[in-house]
Amino acid sequence: MSMKTIFKLSYPTTLVVMAIIIVLLSACNKKQEFQQSAYYWSTVFSLDSTQLSFLKQNSIDRLYIRYFDVVNNPDGSSIPNATLRFLSQVPDNIEVVPTVYILNECMSHGSDNLDSLVLHRILQMNQTHDIAGVKEIQIDCDWTINTRDNFFNFLKKIVNRARKHNIAVSATIRLHQLSQPVPPVERGTLMVYNTGDITKLNSRNPILDMRDVKPYLKNLRSYNLSMNVAYPVFAWKVVFRNGKYVGIIHSDDDMPIFPSDTIIEQSVALDEIVKVKHAINKLRPEINNDIILFDISQSNIKRINKYHYEKIYNH
Repeated sequence: MSMKTIFKLSYPTTLVVMAIIIVLLSACNKKQEFQQSAYYWSTVFSLDSTQLSFLKQNSIDRLYIRYFDVVNNPDGSSIPNATLRFLSQVPDNIEVVPTVYILNECMSHGSDNLDSLVLHRILQMNQTHDIAGVKEIQIDCDWTINTRDNFFNFLKKIVNRARKHNIAVSATIRLHQLSQPVPPVERGTLMVYNTGDITKLNSRNPILDMRDVKPYLKNLRSYNLSMNVAYPVFAWKVVFRNGKYVGIIHSDDDMPIFPSDTIIEQSVALDEIVKVKHAINKLRPEINNDIILFDISQSNIKRINKYHYEKIYNH
């Protein structure tokens, strides 16, 4: 039998083989898709040239922009606070995820129309500032066991209301909430920062420390919610007076500082963030396919460029 006869295939068989080869080649050539995003957390929206350059250089095409907070009135009602002022337009190539921070105290009592008020304000701000194509809004709340039922009820209502506008709702998930039931939203953002106690003078780094994160990760694999993840790129200047926590310095004239005060500047080394990222990767690797940096203020951009925090995306 000739070699020609041995390798001769029938026409149907040839088609099957060719199809298999195409599928295998496609699988080999298919690259993992990654989403690189950032939070913009301020009361004024204004991107300078450094921030715009950072967005472009790192292929960031999604911004989670804090629109406003929700706080309690003295009469117990919930009202918007610190609404974002737009001093510049959002770049056309950037997808906006309007984000609303709700104080946990607002969830200590039920609110029949808070979902309507929050969504209406978001849609109104979108229209006023020509922000089109919003596909998702995010609700940020450090809810507890005591406020969980009210908060989940609020989420159910705003999810149903937002669907009428073809908008999905996501929620932030803090590490301590991983042991609790899953909130009724389409997906969550795992906030991997603020893991320690900032009010203790001698505590280890409260922004992020693997020793604080590790006990919570045991619940990550079984947490039944599609998620992405946010990592910190910010620093804190924390003021202590007579050994007691006073607050965080946000600007030079933020609070009175006395000569006897102790000011602790805290930040997170890139290696520590990467260590946490790798630990998460062992449990839920798909979460790290969609990473958000918190946040890209002007001062944080300088720190990112200096310490190469952009490597969080691909390290």
